[in-house]
Amino acid sequence: MRKTAVFLFMVLAAAWGGVHAAEAQTDGELLSPYFFVESDGEGQEHFPLKSTAVEAAISGVVADVTVTQTYANTGTGPINARYVFPAGTRAAVHGMRMTVGEEVIEARIKAREEARKTFADAKTEGKRASLLEQQRPNVFSMDVANIMPGETIAVELHYSELLVPEEGMYQFVFPTVVGPRYSTIPAAGADDHHQWLRNPYLTEGRESTSTFDIQVTLAGGLPIQQVACPSHATDVAWAGPSQAHITLASGESHGGNRDFILDYRLSGDRIHSGLMLYEGETENFFMLMVQPPVRVVPEAMPPREYIFVLDVSGSMRGFPLDTAKLLMKDLLDGLRPEDRFNVILFAGAARIFAPRSVAADPVQIQAAVQFIDNQQGGGGTELARALETGLALPHDDGQARTMVVVTDGYIAAEKTVFGLIADQVGRCNLFAFGIGSSVNRHLIEGLACAGQGEPFMVTEPQNAAAVAARFRRYIEAPLLTDIKIDMDGFDAYDVEPLQQADLFAQRPLIVSGKWRGVPSGTIVVRGTTGDGPHAESFDVSAAMPSDDNRALPFLWARRRLQRLSDFSADEDDEAIQGQVTRIGLTYKMLTAHTSFVAVHERVHNTAAPARDVTQPLPLPLHVSNLAVGARNVPEPGLGLMLAAALLPGLWLVWRRRRSGDHR
Repeated sequence: MRKTAVFLFMVLAAAWGGVHAAEAQTDGELLSPYFFVESDGEGQEHFPLKSTAVEAAISGVVADVTVTQTYANTGTGPINARYVFPAGTRAAVHGMRMTVGEEVIEARIKAREEARKTFADAKTEGKRASLLEQQRPNVFSMDVANIMPGETIAVELHYSELLVPEEGMYQFVFPTVVGPRYSTIPAAGADDHHQWLRNPYLTEGRESTSTFDIQVTLAGGLPIQQVACPSHATDVAWAGPSQAHITLASGESHGGNRDFILDYRLSGDRIHSGLMLYEGETENFFMLMVQPPVRVVPEAMPPREYIFVLDVSGSMRGFPLDTAKLLMKDLLDGLRPEDRFNVILFAGAARIFAPRSVAADPVQIQAAVQFIDNQQGGGGTELARALETGLALPHDDGQARTMVVVTDGYIAAEKTVFGLIADQVGRCNLFAFGIGSSVNRHLIEGLACAGQGEPFMVTEPQNAAAVAARFRRYIEAPLLTDIKIDMDGFDAYDVEPLQQADLFAQRPLIVSGKWRGVPSGTIVVRGTTGDGPHAESFDVSAAMPSDDNRALPFLWARRRLQRLSDFSADEDDEAIQGQVTRIGLTYKMLTAHTSFVAVHERVHNTAAPARDVTQPLPLPLHVSNLAVGARNVPEPGLGLMLAAALLPGLWLVWRRRRSGDHR
């Protein structure tokens, strides 16, 4: 019994020591998310963001969106508020204003460091100020300085976004919360683009402390056949066959823990296509949207090799992983006997189903399904290691290889994996599946872009089968390959994209750029379908420049930024940074290197320095506490968790041994 007691003491001591060692090692070392712990200090404001209100006006293929964030200080001392929030991956932010009482201050666009200095000086001088920065293409931060007790400050930002239909369905997405990112970035010496990773989160199931409201005015331009919101309960009011007004239903005011998704379809599955022109003061812009050709399925399809890479980290535990398992079963069941496949599971490390790819026969598929079903979810999210493992697997040169990644995307090292995949173009292509209610769409879309594949989103388990079927259609028969764009008599320049990727999805091909002189000539789109060569011509003179197309400069700039900055592994190159900065300043747009800053020039805080407060975020719907805790090693709570897990067993051993001593 004495030995048992000594052993129990040693285990607990080791666990407790591990806690303190972990705290000592991780304190300030890694930029990782953490749980918010409310202090007992009286009169302190912990949740300065009170509401987010969104007004979206959709006309044709463009959504114009205004977001108003309201901050208030209910405490007894001045505060500086910081809020990290998401945005759509195509959002072109081109305006911001701050309202203090009856005064409205228009924000100015400046180079990132200059904007930071302007904000810091105003903050030190006791002036009210706000600073909007881009941390990732889909992650922004808002800082508001010197909010006095009892005061309310509203900050409004404006962006435009291109809506691209797929299989006749248009989708408008407004993300509401940034999921916790797995990070191994050391805090020491980390640049300001990474500081947002260390953000407080509320525990699982605790609702957002701020309210959320959204109103969408939909002007389809053509009769609308269907409107649906799979993410939130909504009310739809019709103002005619081609116009609808969508609002949140009562009871959804705390629905800011998941993406707001609005799907709509035009009558007869029609889509907006054709040439749009805009004549500006110094530059002219165009955008061509080409209706995709009919998909032609070949009689025979060569066998392929599929490498499935599945995220089983802590953030996937529960609902996301259950959804991913359904998707994986559907994907595996869709393989043909002549195909080969392998499965890689990754969290903090990677595990492989087989040393080399196996035939897609019923026995191997069932074994792979069981391999996946045994997973519960836990640990870090080392996606790069898993991709390296998959790319290093033995490969039969006679088969085309396709890599399929299934993840929620909660990592901070997006650029690393984009570069890794881009270096392998030609060896394999990649399709990415985002899982969950608040997917990191930047990662999913970037992976697909780098791998010349397609992104898919699975937000609900019931969507898994349909998404898997769509993937099979894309693989079997791309719509258009070897795409070339010719300008005949049309003086176009700065055309995006530089090179068109193969078109898999049933969505329009998009070309945008600038033009000089008189809009005339033709634009010819060439490519190859399952039936052979394909060509389509567009008469430029048939399109008239219109002020209704005034969003085209922002949409063009956003597409160029996507190539230069969003998905590029060379984004840190000084020349590219210079181009990004010039685009931001020229078009007055938020970028990685340009920010909006607004300053109320009157000194307001002449008392004590304001206290910095970071708004705690709710965990995305269905995401467990493991997304924040126990994902980085070492983790402060792991020792106590281990001790808690061991105690019941040790107590049972002690009781049994004690009972044995008395027999």
